Amino acid sequence: MPFLYNIIIHIYHFLILIFSLFNDKAKMWVDGRKQIFENFVKDINHNKPIAWFHCASLGEFEQGRPVIEAFRKQFPEFRILLTFFSPSGYEVRKNYAGADYIYYLPIDTSKNAKRFLALTQPKIAFFIKYEYWFNYIRQLDKLDIPVIGVSSIFRPGQRFFSWFGGWQKNILQGFNHFFVQNKVSAELLKKSGINQVTISGDTRFDRVFEVAKQKKDFPQIQKFKGGSQIFIAGSTWPHDESLIVDLIQQKRKGLKFIIAPHEVDNERISSLMKKLPENSLRFSEITETNIAQSNVLVVDNIGILLHLYQYTDIAFIGGGFGVGIHNILEAATFGQPIIFGPNFQKFQEARELIKLEGAFSISSKTEFLNVVEKFIADQEYQKHTAEICRKYVNDKKGATSQIIRYVKHKLLRN
Repeated sequence: MPFLYNIIIHIYHFLILIFSLFNDKAKMWVDGRKQIFENFVKDINHNKPIAWFHCASLGEFEQGRPVIEAFRKQFPEFRILLTFFSPSGYEVRKNYAGADYIYYLPIDTSKNAKRFLALTQPKIAFFIKYEYWFNYIRQLDKLDIPVIGVSSIFRPGQRFFSWFGGWQKNILQGFNHFFVQNKVSAELLKKSGINQVTISGDTRFDRVFEVAKQKKDFPQIQKFKGGSQIFIAGSTWPHDESLIVDLIQQKRKGLKFIIAPHEVDNERISSLMKKLPENSLRFSEITETNIAQSNVLVVDNIGILLHLYQYTDIAFIGGGFGVGIHNILEAATFGQPIIFGPNFQKFQEARELIKLEGAFSISSKTEFLNVVEKFIADQEYQKHTAEICRKYVNDKKGATSQIIRYVKHKLLRN
């Protein structure tokens, strides 16, 4: 099976090369890996030990970020090597000040894994949530380099636990320890003979809690808000936006809107703007004059959404009519009711907040409008629901400190 895996990896690489001829994201994926080994030789200085953190994309980076920053504080003698698989992670965080070296991860061939580790020489490796690359983990195991799974999560039916996945389950044996998000993940691993497991929870709670404490101020948003309530729709897709547009068209007094699409290319933003009232405004076009005159603000850049939740009162999180909802914790930590579409089952925090009645899933326009109406009509109910979300995040933080304690006392004693 490893032989078949390596064939599939090469086929995948070939297909990406083909797609890169006419797909911008695939082109970034390919271009970012050109001469990457030469860059390792040129850039990396081995006068200090290196800790390697790998993230698939931007979401996993935000999950791993509190661990990266806590590790740097606890082990200042280390340099931080950060790698990404996807352009949506690397291109946004390639200038992240918390890491010394930031690269795309070379594709997972046996040759690349050996060469990567020979050139970077990490003393410890962290894989955030997903990303179980067979050749890299096998080579790390051979070199006796400790590997930690951060905020890992597993579900019945995954390939590791299927009848054909035995060889892939062996990948997991290469980890020194898994810090998993929930009991189900821990039980699945232990039933498979993997006992190096701690139920620590999700480091995203630590991240959003810190963001809430160190939030950036946006005076222009405060001016936009005025005395109104703000309904924010974060990480939206077209299906989500059709609901928001219907709500906007009702012209409810005292209610303003912020829409932050998941994709912010000019074509996507222009298409959305055509569906909105004439006084709608792009974030990039804000002036002292027009911000107070607009009722709808469209965020056309990346990286500020999580800071905007501090100004808003009701949050809708997109993705629930597609492959799954996006991050709801950023809104929850600032204390506001949360609404999302029907595809949320894979997300533990969504299921738990629904049970607590801090979050609400809708599957139709009618359901959506009914939920929003209840919040607008009953301010006390809105505040009560918001406090449920705020307390939920506060009670769940602490995963990062567990991981750092383990590393300090078990792996990198100093």
